Amino acid sequence: MTSCACGHHHSPRHHHDTLGAPVAMKTPLFGLTGRLICRDAAQMMAALSLLPDHIRLSREEPGCLHFDLWQDEDPMVWHLSELFVDADAFAAHGQRTEASEWGREGADIGRDFHRHDVIPAIRRETRHDLDAIDALLRAAFGGDDEARLVRKLREDGDLSLSLVAEAAGTILGHAALSPLEAEAPAFALAPVAVTPKVQGRGIGAALVHQAVSWAGAASVVVVGAPGYYGPLGFKPAELASPYAGLAMQMIGTLPKGSAIRHAPAFVTL
Repeated sequence: MTSCACGHHHSPRHHHDTLGAPVAMKTPLFGLTGRLICRDAAQMMAALSLLPDHIRLSREEPGCLHFDLWQDEDPMVWHLSELFVDADAFAAHGQRTEASEWGREGADIGRDFHRHDVIPAIRRETRHDLDAIDALLRAAFGGDDEARLVRKLREDGDLSLSLVAEAAGTILGHAALSPLEAEAPAFALAPVAVTPKVQGRGIGAALVHQAVSWAGAASVVVVGAPGYYGPLGFKPAELASPYAGLAMQMIGTLPKGSAIRHAPAFVTL
């Protein structure tokens, strides 16, 4: 464990290489990893004083997706991991930083930085992702309903597939499949969520494609905006369900008018 400039203890978390299916993006995300290196105790004390505000202000930037700084066992060294929506957002961060108190007072502290493009990758959830998935769902939907739904599906053993889109250790998207009672194998696709700062970048579509691919020959039913799901291959579905008429769509071959039933967790919404 190492000691963070915010006064708490954290384990190192900067990893920009994620295993999984890469998301095709016209413009990649932008990442920075590296170190701040103080030459003496005076610089170290200045860093301890100024970094908490710098961290807070950086995380509040509209283009910042992830910003972490933590102190090494060597108190003269801080490690950092940063992720921005694109290179322009990182440039705006640099301009704000340069004009800030940290930019002025910490300019002489040594830097050893590595800048690189970051492409999100899609993989199955792990137990380490659960809190981040909760936070993502609350941010994307503006409430706790979808987070409660996923937690209940998981608790009931009905979370057939839980995919995350990860970049540099940050969960940016999520999609879930749960079983449907139907005349043939079928799944419900819900919820699908992407953190607001990177919506419209292809992450949600990539999650949906991966979920449908995983389902194989089984039908996949979704209730959502036809303008979004139509281009992804979904067609209007006339199925007997409490959700019928709410823009129900499907990829698959369930018979017209046949009954479907969602997992019990949906009743709690």
